[in-house]
Amino acid sequence: MFHSGELAVQQRLGQAETAAHVGRSIRSQIPAVAASFLAQQPMVVLSAADPAGRLWCSPLTGPAGFVHAIDDTTIDIDTVPAADDPLSAALAGDVAVGMIALEPQRRRRMRVNGTSTARADGLRITTEQVYANCPKYISRRHIQEIAAASIEPVWRGTELTTAAVEMIGGADTFFVATADAEGHADASHRGGNPGFLQVLSANRLRWPDYRGNSMFMTLGNIAVQPRCGLLIADWSTGALLQLTGHAEILWDTEALTAGAQCAVDFTIEQIVERPGALALRWGPSELSPVNP
Repeated sequence: MFHSGELAVQQRLGQAETAAHVGRSIRSQIPAVAASFLAQQPMVVLSAADPAGRLWCSPLTGPAGFVHAIDDTTIDIDTVPAADDPLSAALAGDVAVGMIALEPQRRRRMRVNGTSTARADGLRITTEQVYANCPKYISRRHIQEIAAASIEPVWRGTELTTAAVEMIGGADTFFVATADAEGHADASHRGGNPGFLQVLSANRLRWPDYRGNSMFMTLGNIAVQPRCGLLIADWSTGALLQLTGHAEILWDTEALTAGAQCAVDFTIEQIVERPGALALRWGPSELSPVNP
């Protein structure tokens, strides 16, 4: 069920027995409750590798029902990434993907890993892993409006701009793209109080990893495959910050903040800033009461 990286992290943190128990909830089929949950969502976040092997995280949005299960192992998404999205080229063909559907209003989320195939005006995902996650560290927020697509220019570079540093400093939520040694992709969520995602330099970030479901899929992937991608959003303006690079797990207690079981250092290789690219505009957050 778990690959070598996940097993190693579970053992190191003394969670192997818990992980084995929780892991029983992972299935390849889509339960009816999961299908219903997906059909209600106006946004999902996908992760995949581009043709050069770089991992990216991107949001896709649409009216409720734009993501829907057509049978117990197949999900259709009735949209594709914009041309300026770094995942656009990757999702034009068959590719391993991770997907997370996050519902901040009710602090709910579910994850899907599988293979995406391009279809007319959308994507089709064949599922390999489907499972729910606990509500820990999810900031509650509500949609305030749906905006038109942005026509502002996209900026690409290798070092964080002042605007990017400010966005990161205020973030209480971000998404992580990882993959195992065989390229199976995963998309996950990280949440905490603003400032928990730290800027160490113009091309290096760090975040604390808090205890979650004990399966350690993100950390396990990083342990065997350091390529990684991050997605950070300004929920009020729709600005997106998409980063790709590589990650390293830090076990040294001197690097840890309160409540963290380890930390992750992320070295940036490429940056994409997309002002106004997220059509949904969200209100202020209510931070999770379990944040350290």
